Amino acid sequence: MTDTINLLDQRVLVTGGAGFLGSHLIENLLNARSVPRTNIIVPRSKEHDLRAFDACKEVVQGVDIVFHLAARVGGIGFNQKYPAELFRDNMLMGLNLIEAARLASVKKFVQIGTVCAYPKYAHIPFRENELWEGYPEETNAPYGIAKKALLVMAQAYRSEYGMHIIYLLPVNLYGPRDNFDLNSSHVIPALIRKFAEATSSGKDQVTLWGTGNASREFLYVKDAAEGILLAAERYDSSDPVNLGTGHEIEISRLAETIAKEIGFNGMIRWDPTKPDGQPKRSLDTSRAYEKFGFRASTDLITGLKETIQWYRTSFRTA
Repeated sequence: MTDTINLLDQRVLVTGGAGFLGSHLIENLLNARSVPRTNIIVPRSKEHDLRAFDACKEVVQGVDIVFHLAARVGGIGFNQKYPAELFRDNMLMGLNLIEAARLASVKKFVQIGTVCAYPKYAHIPFRENELWEGYPEETNAPYGIAKKALLVMAQAYRSEYGMHIIYLLPVNLYGPRDNFDLNSSHVIPALIRKFAEATSSGKDQVTLWGTGNASREFLYVKDAAEGILLAAERYDSSDPVNLGTGHEIEISRLAETIAKEIGFNGMIRWDPTKPDGQPKRSLDTSRAYEKFGFRASTDLITGLKETIQWYRTSFRTA
């Protein structure tokens, strides 16, 4: 296998291709990489339950590259409500798909991990070689550990079988087509929806979870898609790689920024009886740049404006 791959010539499987990140990855494959649509396979969960080994064996047949983006995932409340399902479903999908891809002699496998795999009190910025130096934040530990176990599997399969499998750790994603369901959404879409609905209904205050003191790093989804494809084309090693911007923001400041962009002029109240989640998240992104030339190009304000515009257009709110 050569050091670089021309995606134009490959038959590509994208699990989760109908979802948030997957839809942007496919757009990039079609537009920036000129991959024929007939060369892109997107299994739908109604037809192929990837928790089942037989379904995984079926979808990898004749495939050159697998992008495993499919995941059961949500925000803090969702993680607290369904910890067992999140662990089980994510483990089953990864275990079965990687083994099926090995048996089918897939040329390359791109496994998407999660920043939730990092220890709760990891040093800032998070560095890939410190991934195992502590237990993840409790509210998302089942999801994070399931994803981190797939890194062990990826490294083991590379060592024993010579499988070309890479593992990427994207930070919190946001952008157009995100999940805006308040029962399962992450922080940015949840804030956008809450402030937009408050503005539309004339409310003078919005109550948010936690203290607002936690900090997060956010990666625009289109940048994430580009980073994943660059890694598929140029990277082939057992070492995990962070994908992010290298810049964090406090949730309180993020909320104020989104409220301003939405046009909400009321009061923001915080409910400290609700969890903050991990205290801080910020990645060291130097490995991604050194190994395959990825550097995020969309600043947070630009990304937020585009996300808010998409939400307003799609949900027809103020």
